[in-house]
Amino acid sequence: MPRKFFQKYLPSHESIRRNRYIARFGTLLHHPNLWHLNRDSVAGGIAIGLFAGLVPGPFQMLIAAILAVPLRVNLPVALATTFYTNPLTIGPLYVIAYWIGTLLVPGDGAPFTHPPGFEWSNLGAWLRALLEWSLSLGKPLAAGLVALAVALAIAGYVVVQLAWRAQVILAWRRRKARRAGTNSG
Repeated sequence: MPRKFFQKYLPSHESIRRNRYIARFGTLLHHPNLWHLNRDSVAGGIAIGLFAGLVPGPFQMLIAAILAVPLRVNLPVALATTFYTNPLTIGPLYVIAYWIGTLLVPGDGAPFTHPPGFEWSNLGAWLRALLEWSLSLGKPLAAGLVALAVALAIAGYVVVQLAWRAQVILAWRRRKARRAGTNSG
């Protein structure tokens, strides 16, 4: 079961409470769902991470944490899920968001231009060019980002819920078959 695999690497409740950095936040980060791997907590963490991943700029993890704590979903999962946006995926995601935005806000904004080419050697200039390109697309991009973020969050939540449930059903069936085999022998 994947949950058992990940639980080996996650900290215990006591180690979380004793951590000097987490202790600064008092009881804010002590809720069990922030650290447990259960179906609802993980599905919520995935949804928040997918939503926050499309926040422009370097604020994705901050937004994911700000949403995960009061909604009491798995904090590490929410933070890790934001990494689906990176220099290789952000351009195509923004193009998709712009396309969705043109469907939601027709006839508004500048004509579409291709995003700037990615360059590892000049990352700062590329980020600046990407920001200028994003701002030039206006309302369609903004509306599309919100719509895409919400759609990804809902899809991620539903997929995790269904996959988790399917895994539990398969485990039940395997256990039942194992028991039937031991009882008949």
